[in-house]
Amino acid sequence: MTTTASLPTPAHQLSTPSTTTTQPKQEDVNFQGLPIPRGPVTAALSFYKAPEDGAPPHNYVEPAPGVPQRNWGDDWEEVTLNDLRGSESKFTLDHNAFDTYQNIQSAEHDFTSDARIKEVYYPEVEKLLLDNIQGAQRVLLFDHTIRRPTGNRNPVTRVHIDQTPLSAAERVKLHAPDDADALLAGRYRIINVWRPLNGPVMGFSLAVADSQTVEDEDLIPIEHRYPDRNGQTAAVRYNKGQKWYYWSGMGNEDRLLLKCFDSDETVGQWGRVPHTAFRDPRTPEGAVGRESIEVRALVFG
Repeated sequence: MTTTASLPTPAHQLSTPSTTTTQPKQEDVNFQGLPIPRGPVTAALSFYKAPEDGAPPHNYVEPAPGVPQRNWGDDWEEVTLNDLRGSESKFTLDHNAFDTYQNIQSAEHDFTSDARIKEVYYPEVEKLLLDNIQGAQRVLLFDHTIRRPTGNRNPVTRVHIDQTPLSAAERVKLHAPDDADALLAGRYRIINVWRPLNGPVMGFSLAVADSQTVEDEDLIPIEHRYPDRNGQTAAVRYNKGQKWYYWSGMGNEDRLLLKCFDSDETVGQWGRVPHTAFRDPRTPEGAVGRESIEVRALVFG
């Protein structure tokens, strides 16, 4: 594979800015002059609570009027989240199921047209993955979600994983039906590429758990009911052994990669990353609401 001089820089290859000055540095305030929350923080995260009637847990993507969207509850726990800023080199997709990249330019700025997002931004995401994911030979982007305070998709404040082994295989069959059997015989991964649209992020940052600290027994398959089919996501039980992180002050040129599934059994438990948006108690009053886009990709090879 040919690489070019314009490749994005992995965050762990960047030097950490000095913090010796007593005055706020430009990178520590947003365009409003408000301080960007940084460093470790304790916040409430919503984990899985089993249905009281013992029924299998399920979730409706488009619930009918009067039908609850889900039949399972929330177990709110106070969790300490450490800041990835300055410690990015400790984490990789293969070992922790998330990774960070900085200094990534995009020709798309508005993110108001799905057609233009697919025409301009999708190829940029595909290149990022092909150039930086070891072994990647083919990338298939199958959807994206934009979240804005004024939109109908708000940040998800519930710990979850977007895919399970069952739903990942079904995604291959759904989006690459012509050669699904051959693709399923090789290595395939599902990786989400997350970035803010109006950074730096001041509130509702994305928290991620180190996949190595998450037990398989903590993961609960949730039937994800679409109008025309059923899929699966995973909810997550709280376990005090889980280690949680967030990346402070993410900007528009930052990319957070989340691996939701990996068919390579040699990485086993490191193939999935629980994540959630969280309310940061340090968010200053008057800070702009977070806007973001998450693109989901099948990565083959």
